[in-house]
Amino acid sequence: MRRTSLGLSDFLGVGCLILLTSVIDHGANYDPLAVPAQVTPRVVDLTVNDHEQQRDIPIRVYLPQAMQAAPVVLFSHGLGGSRKGSSYLGKHWAARGYVTVFLQHPGSDASVWEDIPMGRRMKAMREAANAQNYLLRVKDVPAVLDQLDHWNKTDEHVLAGKLNLTKVGMAGHSFGARTTQAVSGQRFRGRALFTDPRIDAAVIMSPSRPRRGTPQAAFGKVSIPWMLMTGTKDTAPIGDTDMKSRLAVFPALPPGGKYELVLFGAEHSAFTDRALPSDTETRNPNHHRVILALSTAFWDAYLREDPAARAWLDGDGPESVLESRDAWQRK
Repeated sequence: MRRTSLGLSDFLGVGCLILLTSVIDHGANYDPLAVPAQVTPRVVDLTVNDHEQQRDIPIRVYLPQAMQAAPVVLFSHGLGGSRKGSSYLGKHWAARGYVTVFLQHPGSDASVWEDIPMGRRMKAMREAANAQNYLLRVKDVPAVLDQLDHWNKTDEHVLAGKLNLTKVGMAGHSFGARTTQAVSGQRFRGRALFTDPRIDAAVIMSPSRPRRGTPQAAFGKVSIPWMLMTGTKDTAPIGDTDMKSRLAVFPALPPGGKYELVLFGAEHSAFTDRALPSDTETRNPNHHRVILALSTAFWDAYLREDPAARAWLDGDGPESVLESRDAWQRK
């Protein structure tokens, strides 16, 4: 009988092959839309008291059923929204094991229009889309993260021990997208003025280029993974942001963990729970399916460092949920 001798390099080669095969297999079987049966995330409403800015920030927390500390995803609503909006995201991300925290930004939230006569609401909304509220929004994010860290360490608090704040994602839509851009790497006159180093990855829905300076100056040094999402009809009724502005962000980003989704026929409200009065298109139910699938795979890949999710996201996985006229690219 002939005995075969294997050296260390042979074992390493076999190990790498097994690992590669495992990743490929897991990527093929990975499903970002799958959630355990009969899972209902627990919803907790809290208020963050920001003493420095002298403002109270309402938040809504969707808690997964996991017993161990879970990665955290923050969400910033658009102009006139609230912590109750885009609940389809909070419910799904929590069902997938993330603590999702939906911020409500006083001054640019639903209080701007709720008690205003119908004919004056647009004027009130336009007035709220100002630089002061923008600065307050970006300061809300570190204030909330600081408070979450405190609660996580406070015995008997509802959030005690439930948060893995070494893995933090940030997401937002419209005015919330601008907020997310600012705290996750956008530069202003060459400086990352508002970037919070605790944020590890960002999903930006309805992005926009800076109003001053070039996209390259603003986004050319973003060092963390970004996923941009927009639609071919994603124009905002306030702010006059057009598709040229939305599509200018991705080309300016440096390579490495950068993605862009453009949903065919999607209007500005496609990323929210319901249509806007100004909408002209019938909502496509597959849009939410795509948003959930791609964002979940992104969080799994970059917050959980799941190789199966990364293989799905960087491979043929997105094609399984995209429609033929949707556009998807990465670098």
